[in-house]
Amino acid sequence: MFASRCRNPNIGKKLAWGKDDQQLEPDNDEMSRIDNRKSQLQIPPPNVVVLGSINMDVMIRCATLPRRGQTISGSSSHEVCGGKGANQAVAAAKAGGSVRMIGRVGDDAFSQRLVTNLVEHRVDSQSVRKTPHCASGLAIVAVEDSGENSILLVAGANGCLTFEDANDCRDAITTSDVLLMQLEVPTATVLAAAQIARDAGVRCILDPAPVPHDWTDRLLEVDLICPNETEAGEITGVSIETIADAEEAARQLHRRGAKNVVITLGARGTLLFAGGRCQHIEPIPIQAIDTTAAGDAFAGALAVRWAECDDLVDAVNFASAAGAFAATNEGAQPSLPTRTEIEALRTTP
Repeated sequence: MFASRCRNPNIGKKLAWGKDDQQLEPDNDEMSRIDNRKSQLQIPPPNVVVLGSINMDVMIRCATLPRRGQTISGSSSHEVCGGKGANQAVAAAKAGGSVRMIGRVGDDAFSQRLVTNLVEHRVDSQSVRKTPHCASGLAIVAVEDSGENSILLVAGANGCLTFEDANDCRDAITTSDVLLMQLEVPTATVLAAAQIARDAGVRCILDPAPVPHDWTDRLLEVDLICPNETEAGEITGVSIETIADAEEAARQLHRRGAKNVVITLGARGTLLFAGGRCQHIEPIPIQAIDTTAAGDAFAGALAVRWAECDDLVDAVNFASAAGAFAATNEGAQPSLPTRTEIEALRTTP
């Protein structure tokens, strides 16, 4: 059902040959094993294309969020590169993917910083375009001491990402292993890119955040949709208070078009619908510090691992470790884990 074929776990490890090793003459079986390992080592990392937003995040730390009409003092503030698209691109790159970003920045002081940041994280930025006479996307992120956050978003140049931009990147999308998208860019652009991927037989993952006012169920025509419990509730109308509620929402999303569904439930873990049945995956116990990038870490890692290993249970467990790690560190992109950090958390008792 869920289990399928995974890449060999030794992929990416170097073979160590000492002088004595080189003098040995392995038998035919041993030579076959050696050739097989060499072949495995040559398998490239999964090719992930991320279409989405690129923002500058202004992070403000406060004891509690202000009520309407209330002014409170924050304890600190700083700027970090973000945007759900950029965050997920960086998350996928750090998790082991070969990543290309499709998006837009403005022609303001932030634009070069945002592009440089992608490059520094080994994300291919050749499909990131500068938009004249427009500001880059901006997010004001207020983080409570509990780790919970609220975000005020200004789309800026992200709102100028068009169907033509997606079509111009057709070759990148059709030659990728997976297309990962969110909804901080125009819905029409997301639908166009999804159609390009679908026509080419490329897997498409949608993180439906934020849920747009112009929601259409055409957005569900993807290989996997991965909302959090709030977003799943907005789309389905199901108030998710229990695991059974999450199952109901997941089945509804499947009936309405999604092939597979992953609903993240915060401290209650993750609900996976695949192969006609639901499975609840327990969370990794952590003490959350800042949940701002937990969902983006999850989505980026999920895309990479699902492309590597055609097993959604394994991919969700991998992604859960990435999300848990991000929640225990402050900031958006600074909190995103490396492959080594994800694997270490997965194996921690």
